[in-house]
Amino acid sequence: MKSTIYTREGAEKGEVTLPESVFGISWNADLVHSVVVGMQANAREGTAHTKDRSEKRGGGRKPWRQKGTGRARHGSRRSPIWTGGGVTFGPRSEKDYSVKINKKVRAKAFATVMSKKLADNEVIFVETLAMDEPKTKDALAVIKALAKGSGNDSLATKRKNAALVVLSDRNLATEKSFRNFGNVEVAQAKDINPVDLLTYKYVVVADPAAAVEIFAARVGATAPKSN
Repeated sequence: MKSTIYTREGAEKGEVTLPESVFGISWNADLVHSVVVGMQANAREGTAHTKDRSEKRGGGRKPWRQKGTGRARHGSRRSPIWTGGGVTFGPRSEKDYSVKINKKVRAKAFATVMSKKLADNEVIFVETLAMDEPKTKDALAVIKALAKGSGNDSLATKRKNAALVVLSDRNLATEKSFRNFGNVEVAQAKDINPVDLLTYKYVVVADPAAAVEIFAARVGATAPKSN
């Protein structure tokens, strides 16, 4: 399995050999859904919190005597049926939303989404995106050139969640160059996950040989040698 490598100017420059274990997996919607929902649950902070009647101030005195007033009996103003009282069955900060995701299941979901992206022509391999200094103008030129060269025009025109730029190693100048674009995110190959991949339409992979090797290691495989 091979894919075209582009230069920063959008010209074709060779091919990269892709491992079947990462880019040749059949689509499994149930698997991907379970992993994505689990990851989103694990990301929940659980900060929503309401006070029950034991945590509200006041209410130490009985509002009125038990009998003889013609009104319903009450023992405390902290009761949930009173305005300003406690909340019944409200969200509590001690609730734990996290779920367990098996390592192999997470890895397969990652490979499944990458395979789907490649099949849909939404993975673009670029020779390098290393920059000597942060420059948004140069980053914009690269995006436009890749959009034209790969035939994915919406890479340069999509207003939201256009591209996830994947680097094999951290490059601060490159990160700062793309930081001003609200529709582009930069991440490292070792950190991306199915949620990241599904959030953005295109995946732009820089330094393909090194990145593919990292991808293969994440799913427990060996990357094939590129030509």
